[in-house]
Amino acid sequence: MVHLRIVAPPDAAQHALELLCASESVSNVVHLAGAASKPVGDVVLADVAREDASVIVQDLRELDIPAIGSIAISSIETLVSDASQRAERHAAGLPSDAVVWEDVDSRSEELTELSGTFLAFMVLAMLIAAIGLLLDQPILIVGAMVVGPEFGPLAGICVGLVQRQRELTRHSLLALAVGFPVGIVAAFLFTLVLNASGQASGQFTPADHPLTRFISQPDELSFVVAFIAGIAGVLSLTSAKSGALIGVLISVTTIPAAANVGVAAAYGEWGEAGGALGQLVVNLSGIVIAGTLTLYIQRRLYVARRVRHLSDPSRAEAGLPLGESMRSKHD
Repeated sequence: MVHLRIVAPPDAAQHALELLCASESVSNVVHLAGAASKPVGDVVLADVAREDASVIVQDLRELDIPAIGSIAISSIETLVSDASQRAERHAAGLPSDAVVWEDVDSRSEELTELSGTFLAFMVLAMLIAAIGLLLDQPILIVGAMVVGPEFGPLAGICVGLVQRQRELTRHSLLALAVGFPVGIVAAFLFTLVLNASGQASGQFTPADHPLTRFISQPDELSFVVAFIAGIAGVLSLTSAKSGALIGVLISVTTIPAAANVGVAAAYGEWGEAGGALGQLVVNLSGIVIAGTLTLYIQRRLYVARRVRHLSDPSRAEAGLPLGESMRSKHD
């Protein structure tokens, strides 16, 4: 279930209350008249079946609630209620398959910010990967993959393309365009320092790191793995499965490949650097292509659900037209 907290002027709150009370997929509706002070108005609380959360929120958008008030959305971890169970049974589908698109948009925007923290994690991940390459230690490569924050902007690109959000796509591309070069330069300088201090060997060839040389040797399976990981990554984003997302981060060599470019460049091994750069491009492309396709399919399924919902009698209770949306887009 998903919890909604709506703040709106009395007239709009009354329409929202009528909509929520009439919907079979909503339970535990609470109306607090005059409880809001900024903006002045009423507060309406409700629990909605996760499967219908976005379609109900879209109805509230048609009532202009976001423009004159607000809608807060939060997930409910545990709810003991027969009424809520009936509401979930009424909503078609399974909660684990449902996508709350407002949550996806919010998480995507947060994950794509080009912040100091984002750059710090990029640099730290690259440095760990650089040490893993120099020591030929796969465990350090895995650690670098987990630390790397690059999947956020990659997912942001997918969401931006499917949702046609140019700003989100632009911010995501900017984060990657700045983050990867900064990380590569950091790995390059770090390797030079290690060489100058005698902490690294005097050469860096594939024969010197047999356990991690796959990073600079892309092949057909590299794209396959990235494609599969892109699907899993988007599914983890839309279903909030953080454990699955960690598995995605471990499976794709984006951070290690970028770090390999910097390490190989520091040694003047341009063939090795070129191979690592190719691996990076293959992995980034596979993730974005697969993620976009997966998200597109999920979005089409939601649009079909939204179109069916437009004929729900609960809309008429709130004064909304049946069979059509007052907004330009159903989704």
